[in-house]
Amino acid sequence: MHSPVNRPTLADLKAFMAVAEARSFRRAAELTGVTRSALSHAIKGLEARLGVRLLHRTTRSVGLTQAGEQLLTRIAPHIAGLEQALEETADTQGQLIGTLRINGSEEAIRLLLAAVVPAWLRRYPSVELDLVEDGRLVDIVEQGFDAGIRLGEAVPADMVAVRIGKTQRFITVASADYLALHGSPLTPQDLSRHVCIRQRLPGGKRYRWEFGQKGEEVAVDAPGVLTLNNSRLMVDAAAAGLGIAYVPELSALEALNAGRLVKVLEAWCPEIPGLFLYFPANRHIPASLRAFIGIIREYNAGDLPQRESDE
Repeated sequence: MHSPVNRPTLADLKAFMAVAEARSFRRAAELTGVTRSALSHAIKGLEARLGVRLLHRTTRSVGLTQAGEQLLTRIAPHIAGLEQALEETADTQGQLIGTLRINGSEEAIRLLLAAVVPAWLRRYPSVELDLVEDGRLVDIVEQGFDAGIRLGEAVPADMVAVRIGKTQRFITVASADYLALHGSPLTPQDLSRHVCIRQRLPGGKRYRWEFGQKGEEVAVDAPGVLTLNNSRLMVDAAAAGLGIAYVPELSALEALNAGRLVKVLEAWCPEIPGLFLYFPANRHIPASLRAFIGIIREYNAGDLPQRESDE
C-alpha cells in the first residue's frame, strides 16, 4: 500500500489527462500552458509512483497502455466533477475563473470583437479569453476548445448551437471601376462573361457560388484565374478592380460603406442562417461559457452597444 506521501498529486493527474487526451506532449503543452519537459517529468513521476507504464512514447506519437486507458477512464469524470465544483463555488461569489477557448472563422472573431468581447472583458477580467481564428472547420473537442463559431450550415449536427446576431448573406461585389469597364451582371449566368475572384475552401475544393431567387436556386462555378482562400483578401482584390467576388456581407461592409465596392446581383443573394456558437451536448458546460452565452443573448436582443463604455 502506498503511503500518502507517495500518492500522485492533482497536478500529476491533470498532466496525464492532458497528454492522454491530446495524444501529444507538444499539443498538451500548448493547451495547458505547461512546458513539455514539465509534463514529461510529471508523468514519469506518476508512473514511478504507480509502478506501471501509462504511455507508449515514440518520436512521432503518444499512445495509452492498457493501464493508461483504465486510469484515464476512472479519473476523467472525477477531475471534471472537481473542476465543475470549483467553478460553481467561484460562480456563487460572483467570480469566474480559468480560460475560455473559442475557435472561429475570421468573420466570427471580428463580430465578437465589435461588441461581445468588450462587454466580456469589462465584466469578467479574471477569465482568460483565448480566441483562435482558423479558416478550417476543426474538431473543437479534439483540439481542446470550449466552443466554436461557424455559419449555421457548417455546425456539426451533434452540437448545441446558439445564434449570434442576425441572419447574414453572401453577396457579390465589385469595384465601380471594374463595372465601368465590364458592365454589371444581371443574372448568375452572366458571370460566365466576367472575371471572377474564386475561393479555395480549407479542404482544397473551389467554392461554387450559390444564388437563389423566387424559389430558383443556381450554383455557379465562377470563371477566373485568381483564387484566394480568405474572404478579406477577396474583398481587397475586388476593391482593387481585379474582378467580382462572392463573400460574406460582414466581410465587405467596411469597403461597401467607404464606396470601394458595389453590390451586384443583390436580388439573387438570399439570407442564410448566419453565425452560431456551438459546443458539445454531452459535456459539462463551464460557467465561463454559460456567461459568454449570456452576453451573446444580450447582443442578439440589442442590449449591448457596439462598444461598451467604461463609465
